[in-house]
This record gives sequence, structure tokens and C-alpha cells, in this order.
Amino acid sequence: MKIIIVNGPNLNLLGKRENDIYGDETFNDFFETLQSKFKNVELEHYQSNIEGELIDKLQEVGYTYDGIILNAAAYTHTSVGIGDTVKAISTPVVEVHISNTFSREKFRHKSYISANAKGIILGFGLQSYELALMSFLSK
Repeated sequence: MKIIIVNGPNLNLLGKRENDIYGDETFNDFFETLQSKFKNVELEHYQSNIEGELIDKLQEVGYTYDGIILNAAAYTHTSVGIGDTVKAISTPVVEVHISNTFSREKFRHKSYISANAKGIILGFGLQSYELALMSFLSK
């Protein structure tokens, strides 16, 4: 099984930014732990702060991978383009958020991705990614 995690803006700052919301572990450290837990999965990750690069990556993997775990971060709430891409590709997408976006600012309550995602997992910290991964394994 081939799964990719696609992370949007500022997620490269995990472990440094707003630790009360996002924790103090870097994504790279978390990803290494995830890889060691799921050795039978070909697991990759990609991060960009640029909307078009995220769209390009989704299009690149969106017909050949078994699953995409997408945390579009702030673009979740603003990017019609990313939402349209999720709708256009055939690979199932699970939308993930580290924080509970519904307990935060009102603008974070809207997602342009959710309507076309296989599912949504939010509010469980970095474990949200692991839960998303498990959803692909429990077919």
C-alpha cells in the first residue's frame, strides 16, 4: 500500500509554533515514528507553503497512490483550487487537522476539502495522521 501525507503552510514549523495547539514534536520526528509503526506501508510525506505546489503534488499522486492524507492547513479554509483538485483525482483523500478547527476561530469552521474527502479527522494532535492512515488499512 502506498500512502502520502501532504502538508500545507506552516506545518514545517511543528515543534516551534504555537506549542499549546500543535505540540512540541517536529513532523519529521513524528513521521519517523509513524514509519516504524507501519513498516508494511510505503509511506511518504510532502510539505509546501505554496498553494500551487500542493495542487501539483495532489495531481501527481492522485491517480496512482492508494491514499492521500491531506492537511492543507490554512488553505483548507480558503482554497477552492485545492478543493477542486481533491474532487478531480481518483485517489481517496482523508482530510486531517491537528487541532479541533471547530474550537478555534470561526473562519476555520469552513473547509473547501471536506465535501470531497473520504473522511475528516481533527483534534487528536499528530495522532490524527495515524488515525487517517489506519482508515486506509481497515478497508
